[in-house]
Amino acid sequence: MRHALFLFGFALLASHEIDAALAAEWRLLYGLRGLDEPVAARAFTLAHVPLFVALLWLLFHPQFAVRIWSRRVFMAFLVVHAGLHARLSGHVDYGFAGWDSNLLIFGAGVAGLVYLVSDGWLSPPAPSSQS
Repeated sequence: MRHALFLFGFALLASHEIDAALAAEWRLLYGLRGLDEPVAARAFTLAHVPLFVALLWLLFHPQFAVRIWSRRVFMAFLVVHAGLHARLSGHVDYGFAGWDSNLLIFGAGVAGLVYLVSDGWLSPPAPSSQS
């Protein structure tokens, strides 16, 4: 089930990034929002190439420990990312008002949260038997 949650979360985020280009998300990002619109749009789009290369490399890494920790961090990012969108939803340049945009953003956040809970990452550590 966790693997399916991971794939679902990844697919939702990847789809959100397409939607983010349509919604001109660069207008909300430091470093891009001050640029001319065509320059910011290109920079936003092109920055996703190395980002996705790094994500795919880490999330499907041949070493089990690297893969598992990368997925945990990624799924935690989905939760934080949804929180950032909730916080920015009142911004004048926020362009994610439709149910479809919200499904991608907050669906990814829910997938991340369920993944982390099912993984036991958010559970308190078991009491130590050593005293």
